Amino acid sequence: MKSMHRLLVTAATAAILPLGPATAQTVGPAAPKVNSFYPANKAPLPPSAYGILPLGAVMPQGWLKQQLTIQAKGLTGNLPKFWKDLGPDNGWLGGKGESWERGPYYMDGMVPLAFLTQDTELLEMAKKWVGWTLANPRPDGAIGPVSCKDWWPLGLMCKTLTQYYDATGDARVIPVMTRFFAYMKTELPKRPLYEWAKMRWADTVVSAIWLYNRTGDPELLEVSKLLMSQGHDYAQQFSNFEPYSKASPNWNFENHGVNAGMAYKTPGIMFQLTGDEKYKKAVYDGIRNLDKYHGQAGGTFAADECFAGTSPTQGTELCSVDESMFSFENLMAMFGDPLMGDKLERMSYNAWPATFSPDMWAHQYDQQANQPICRRSAEKWFITNGGESNLFGVEPNFGCCTANMHQGWPKLVRHLWMATPDDGLAAVTYGPCAVTAKVKGGNTVTIEVVTDYPFSDTIKMTVSTPKPVEFPLQLRIPAWADGASISNGRENVPAQPGTFATISRTWSNGDTIWLKLPMKIRIERRFHNSATVLRGPLVYALRIGENWQKFRGDDAHPDYEVLPTTPWNYGLILDEKNPEKSFKIVTKPMADPVYSSNNAPVELHAKGRIVPSWKEARNSADLPPVSPLKSTEPVQDIVLIPYGCAKLRITEFPVIDESDKSSAN
Repeated sequence: MKSMHRLLVTAATAAILPLGPATAQTVGPAAPKVNSFYPANKAPLPPSAYGILPLGAVMPQGWLKQQLTIQAKGLTGNLPKFWKDLGPDNGWLGGKGESWERGPYYMDGMVPLAFLTQDTELLEMAKKWVGWTLANPRPDGAIGPVSCKDWWPLGLMCKTLTQYYDATGDARVIPVMTRFFAYMKTELPKRPLYEWAKMRWADTVVSAIWLYNRTGDPELLEVSKLLMSQGHDYAQQFSNFEPYSKASPNWNFENHGVNAGMAYKTPGIMFQLTGDEKYKKAVYDGIRNLDKYHGQAGGTFAADECFAGTSPTQGTELCSVDESMFSFENLMAMFGDPLMGDKLERMSYNAWPATFSPDMWAHQYDQQANQPICRRSAEKWFITNGGESNLFGVEPNFGCCTANMHQGWPKLVRHLWMATPDDGLAAVTYGPCAVTAKVKGGNTVTIEVVTDYPFSDTIKMTVSTPKPVEFPLQLRIPAWADGASISNGRENVPAQPGTFATISRTWSNGDTIWLKLPMKIRIERRFHNSATVLRGPLVYALRIGENWQKFRGDDAHPDYEVLPTTPWNYGLILDEKNPEKSFKIVTKPMADPVYSSNNAPVELHAKGRIVPSWKEARNSADLPPVSPLKSTEPVQDIVLIPYGCAKLRITEFPVIDESDKSSAN
């Protein structure tokens, strides 16, 4: 029988800048060490909290593997076959067609998906798309189509090259990128950043820092600082926030949602380049202010196309979600703050899947927290987007999201685990997967994660190693996980919410750790004092019957309107002092696809009353009435399901005042 090792669990203790008076958390590693096997920040850059593992070190399993397979069989794997913008004449394939951002956008998600699914057709597509850029650099160092003079898509292409190199080790990548950044350094004074590139400069610097950490070329830091000097100062904007709202709907780059999703990490990049603590503070200012003035229940912010306030009728663009996810993945590596994992999980497991049809053959441009109807209309709540923005289809509203909808799932899987500076591993986000990586002494271990998380509260981790090996294992404990514990099957050790728990021990083949993250029901009060229900990282929404009606297109890839077949204007009957009493939790077997209203693996059964005064407006739900409110309608059973499963939904409920029992039934 294997000997059982006593658990030695400690909470990491490096302090962070607080988000507000009620938050005092602790975060990941404080010692300025450098991982022996995986690149992280080299001096003079501030030390990275964690190192990002190579693409393919973390592979999906369970429902996550199913989800990536669905994506490969949906639009991601098929767009180039019928969508002209990504057809064989695309400029990033050497043709004369679309030559701006759509090719790099597509590659930025398709390439990691190919390597994480090992789909033969996708791997060939990745080789073809990336191969053209690697085979056709120009003598001056420029890359991409000759007609493309905008720095933004060129920097975007660099993100794809870094992923391709991490997966393949293709020897062409490093010299092509080195010459490109040298070219950029020469050309930027003559052709400075403008429009999109001026706002999104930090995404280019992510690739420059990636390259610097592999080559040590100081010119890469010089060009990075040049980009910063020409780029928009998001640190200043986030720390001196102007709460754009419907009262100031003018379109501009500064309040554009996708720019802001990318910009979550921009002050962090500025901190890396300068070491100035004001930029680190600005990261937290940005998170706090976007939540305060535009936050949405699904974990992101309203921006349809620009900042839109906190009403659940406003929209959130698909690209804002996946770019926000990538930002928080990078912020976790920079700072090691458990908050980044909490934020990442909330948007990844709620807002992200909500914006797709279950088979991922259709997507929305804008999603709404209260979305009982998806109908084409000349009148919407949206500030700057059109009447097709919340249809499900191939190219609703604008095609940018059609090109950029591919990176969310594969990049999330890649960043589930990271390397610690003391040659260990850190589970920064949870989902079914297997990570294979080098740890102390150069030993290669595999940790298999078996879980239905975020639908389940139990996570089993099993170590595979050819010989006993000592290394630290860090486990993120979400801030909501009161009563969390870590067990080896014999003893349970409490784990403090909002920290990383570190297990330091010698691991043998087959050693297993059980992580229990109790998911108590929580209530958030939101717009008009409405109530949103949460359990663990998941937000719950009213299940509404869905009637998917083909709106246009052919049978292979149509656009849909989605109309309700059941009532939606319910108020929630709620015991807020003890919300567990207001809901019955019903679990069901995991099904494929999991993010479908019919297959929801968890249901919350509750009571509600119709609110007759709450009606449809502007082809959507009207603003929720101010809570609490009275209703004399009969009490009815209602079912809440995970937000991402509900393509029609109510997420912010009016709360029924039940104090006058004479109104009951």
